[in-house]
Formats: sequence, C-alpha cells, structure tokens
Amino acid sequence: MRGALMVCGTTSDAGKSFVAAGLCRLLARQGVRVAPFKGQNMANNAAVTGDGAEIGHAQWVQAVAAGVAPTAAMNPVLLKPTSERTSQVVVEGKVWKELDARSFHAAKASLRPVVLAALASLRSSHDVVICEGAGSPAEINLLDDDLVNLGLADAAGVPAIVVGDIDRGGVFASIYGTVELLPDDLRARVAGFVINRLRGDPSLLGSACSDLAARIGVPCLGVLPMLPGTAFDAEDSLALDHPDSAPSGSGDVLDVAAVRWPLVANAGDVDPLRLEPRVHVRWVRSVAELGRPDLVFLPGSKSTRADLSWFRSSGLAGAVERLAVPVVAVCAGLQMAGELIDDPDGVEGPPGRSPGLGWLPVTSAFVGDKVLDRPVGRAVDGPGSGSSVGGYRIHHGRVRPTGAAFADGMAPWLVADDDSLLGWHRGHLCGTTLHGLFEDDAFRSGVLGWAAAQSGKQWSPSGVSFAAARLSRLDAIADALETHLDMGAVTRIISSASSSKDTTP
Repeated sequence: MRGALMVCGTTSDAGKSFVAAGLCRLLARQGVRVAPFKGQNMANNAAVTGDGAEIGHAQWVQAVAAGVAPTAAMNPVLLKPTSERTSQVVVEGKVWKELDARSFHAAKASLRPVVLAALASLRSSHDVVICEGAGSPAEINLLDDDLVNLGLADAAGVPAIVVGDIDRGGVFASIYGTVELLPDDLRARVAGFVINRLRGDPSLLGSACSDLAARIGVPCLGVLPMLPGTAFDAEDSLALDHPDSAPSGSGDVLDVAAVRWPLVANAGDVDPLRLEPRVHVRWVRSVAELGRPDLVFLPGSKSTRADLSWFRSSGLAGAVERLAVPVVAVCAGLQMAGELIDDPDGVEGPPGRSPGLGWLPVTSAFVGDKVLDRPVGRAVDGPGSGSSVGGYRIHHGRVRPTGAAFADGMAPWLVADDDSLLGWHRGHLCGTTLHGLFEDDAFRSGVLGWAAAQSGKQWSPSGVSFAAARLSRLDAIADALETHLDMGAVTRIISSASSSKDTTP
C-alpha cells in the first residue's frame, strides 16, 4: 500500500492526534513503512529529535507509534505561544522568529514551500504518511495559505477524514457544519468521518450516522469508544482538564500537585507519574486547589517571568513555600525557584530581569540560541540516587549556581555522562533542566519513594514500565481502530492519494 491521509477534526482536542497515532501504530504492525506529519503545529508541548530538532510532542509520539526515528520534517512549522498574541516560530526544528498573529499570517506564503517540501520528502521515503490537521479545517478566516489542513491536503493531493468528539455533545451538527462551511474544492477532499469518544451502546445512535452521511455525501467510517487509560502524551492544553480516574491498588496514595501556569509547557513530564497506580496527579491553579500534597511539581513554561509573576500574585508561591513539602522543579520551574532571571534582550517576553523565589542558589540568563539535546546521565545524590536518567533539554535560559551555592547546602543532583550538571537539590527542593526525566522507571520510583518518606506514607513502586505502557496504549488505540473503523474503506482512501501533486512545493 502507498498513499497518504489527512486526519482533521471539528475542534481542538476532538481526537486528531489520537486517531493519527492509532493509524501509525496499526499500519506499522502490518509492515507498512509509515510516518506522521503535521505541517503547522501550535503547542508548548514539544520534544527534541536525536539530531537536535524541535518538533511537536504529538508527532514525536506518533513516530514512536510508527516505529521510525522522529525528524524535523514531521513537523516543519511549530508555533509556541509566548502570550495571547505572540508565538515563537520554529521552522525545520530551529527557532526562526517571534511573531504576532498578523505577522505570522503574512509569513505563511513564504513557509508553504517549506511545508510542502517536508511532506514530499516523507512521502518519497515512506509507503504512507498520516497527516494531522490543526483545530478545525473550516476556520474560514484562515483558509488563505493554509499550512496544515485541507488547503495543504489539496495542494499535495491528499484525501482527508474528519473526526468529531461525541462526548462534548453536538457531534453531528459540528461535523455537518465543518463540511458544509468548506469551499467546494476543499470539501471534495473529505472522504469520510469518524465519531470519537462514545460512551455506551453505539446502537443508540440509530440511523444518525447514515443520515449525516447522506446529508454531507461521505460515509461514516466508524464510531470509536471512549478508551479509559489512554490519555497520556496529550498535546492540547484542553486535555489537561480531563480528570484522571481514581488511583487503583491498596495502600497509601501519593498526592502530586502540578502547578498549571497560564503558559505551561511540556506538561507531559507528569505522564509517567500519572501511570503509577497509587499516585494521583492534579493540575492546580489556586491556593484552594493546592491543599496539602505529598509532592509539588513545577513544570516548564513558555513565558517564565510572566508565569512567575502569576505564581506570586495567585498566592500559590507563598503557599507552596509554607507547606515545605517535596518539590521537583523542571526547566522554567527551576528558573523560577532560583534567585534571578535575566533576559536583557527580551528572548522570552519584554526585556528585563525578575527576582526569583530564592529557593535554590542559582541564576538564569536568557540567550538567543536554544539548547536542544538529549543527554543521559545519572542521579548522583538525593532522590533517586544511583539511578540512570535521560530526557531532553529545550530552553533559552542558562542556569548557573551562584558563587556560594555549594557552601549554602546545595548539591549536584543529576549529572550527564559528560560530567555536566543537569540538576541540583537542597533540602526538600530538587531542580533540573531535563524534561522527560520521570520516564526512567527506577529514577521515578526513587523520587516518589522520597516524597512518600517525607510525608510518612507507606508506598512502594509498582514496577510498571513507562516505555512498555506507552506502546501498550498505542496498541490499544490501534486495536480500537481496527475493531471499530471500516479499515478496508480507510485503506482505499489512503491509496487514493495523488502522487502527482506532492513533489513540487
């Protein structure tokens, strides 16, 4: 089989990434050389490829599902919001510019050849490319110079399907409205639709799916059930509002409070914690929500100084300090916990400097070049000591200990194989520049065991493997697609992709 498919959705978080990842996994299991693609992504949840390129986290996970190495071509344009009106624009894995919405819209024509060339490259080296759309393809104000939805699909000769989320209600109206709003040439690209996240008996839908198919002229390819336990690796910030199921197993449960900054980044760092059966992870925005957790997690941010100001003004910073419970701070969280954040050139927001919280004797200086790498190392002291650790770094802010840091009780926590420092600890606070660190099972168990000991709870590691759980989740999604979709029809749609339009940007 050769071809391509665009997976669009009626809204953000309708299930595009879910279906795209499932198709990548299902086709890979069938021996198809498949690759993921998203022409333009908007997300502060990013990952770093082996060759130091920055791409959307969803495409990185979809590459894992496909069994191929993630590359910059899989997400040639990545927008990382830095405020309500501006985004850092990453092109072919590297920072290009920071633009407001109007300026980016004007720049899209110049980026279109880059996106088409990336897609053509993937199609020439793989049997099938599964393309993911963004938001809704029927945003009629954004159709000009489209880099990610049906405008791109039309330029590359790629058919599309539309996914709608029935759990939110109004799915038939949203699919109908999406297709009917499209101009005739783009509507012709839509070859079917999928109902996602159904709870209960699909027979209760009656003739609704066939009625909708008759109205819009394309078939219903299937109805996917709600799949509990597959909500890892979510990219859209809306997914953070989906509550986790109650922790399973007997014994004490560890309560982890993750602070949700307004511009939280790399929120997937907590996914391995959520996997543990006797750990409950909560995203908190207020002192009232904080309570008294066993562990506080301070995640990354795309606007560190602004989110630090919010952390203080919300009262959360003071509340966390008064609790004196174990804290793990990653990237921007570490920078906030330090003594000073200096950004003289306005790399991330307006130029200036902000005093940090003073919890660790480190300072952070922002520079234009971004650190993008995947170091491996070990925990040499403190929580998780003796365990290997790995992950990725993705930051402008260089963190350095102050002159008296080690005399002031701070010690190295994580050290890379090249002996560079990746993290520090003092008392109940640990900070690191490394994302993805909890994916190492032994290290995660060590940190959680430390938090349990501090709170006096009886807790022992489950022995679960995050890497195996990720693949199991992807297999579960692939199984659901194989069971509930008309894969014969999907295969025919994929194979109908034109091979004549995708070679010339």
